[in-house]
Amino acid sequence: MAAKITPPADEPELDIIRSLARILDEIGLSEIEMERKGVKLRVARNMTVAAAVHAPIVHHAAPAVAVVPVKAAESDHPGTVKSPMVGTVYMSSAPGTAPFVAIGAEVAAGQTLLIIEAMKTMNQIPSPRAGRVTHIFVDSGHPVEYGEPLVVIE
Repeated sequence: MAAKITPPADEPELDIIRSLARILDEIGLSEIEMERKGVKLRVARNMTVAAAVHAPIVHHAAPAVAVVPVKAAESDHPGTVKSPMVGTVYMSSAPGTAPFVAIGAEVAAGQTLLIIEAMKTMNQIPSPRAGRVTHIFVDSGHPVEYGEPLVVIE
């Protein structure tokens, strides 16, 4: 038997947790994470998966994916711009058009570096400062995680 806990009404963190839990149910996610003002919250549901295998397993050759490890020194550079969300990266505004930035390009503060699509919304990622792009860690059309390094601006 579970005890009913009634939290004090003046705890906004609990409202945020409840909101995240509702989003889990509405969208059908198994977990969701957010960070605000240095506080990171992760809400996950316990899922039990029972699997029964009645057919033979068929192995298909998967296409090779090139994984280039990010050097810690590069990703920890003070000019590293990290992904503010989970989504799909697009380096240009439309297929076949020039990318927003390239290695060696000079950028101004606020200039669009790339776009991250999250939940059918195109989010422009602006440059936090002026400088020169020295590294690009992502490829157009590929997924990114929260906090993943995107570019370095020196």
